[in-house]
Amino acid sequence: MDTELWTYRTDMLGQSDNISGFSVEAADGGIGQIDETSREVGAGYIVVDTGPWIFGKKVMIPAGAITDVDLDDQRVYLNLTKEQVKNSPLLDPDMPMDEDYRRQLGTYYESIYPPR
Repeated sequence: MDTELWTYRTDMLGQSDNISGFSVEAADGGIGQIDETSREVGAGYIVVDTGPWIFGKKVMIPAGAITDVDLDDQRVYLNLTKEQVKNSPLLDPDMPMDEDYRRQLGTYYESIYPPR
């Protein structure tokens, strides 16, 4: 598994910064808000609630897809387009968010993930 894909940039967040509830901006516009986060080293992700945009679905996005966090405006920016997020696998709430699940999701994100 590509741990860079699941790792926050070191300059992005302080240890105490909580980004749950922040708005999420794809490269071409807003896509929802953060419902949940994980800051586990090499396994970081955000769960985005897309609201009415994709009929209230949730998607898990690897931390490596985050390009910037604006703590003042409470916005997280991704290097993914709306279409890439829309086509991403939906979050399966019955699956444990473990390495096997991240590996399954990583197959999609690694195919579209631009290197940092």
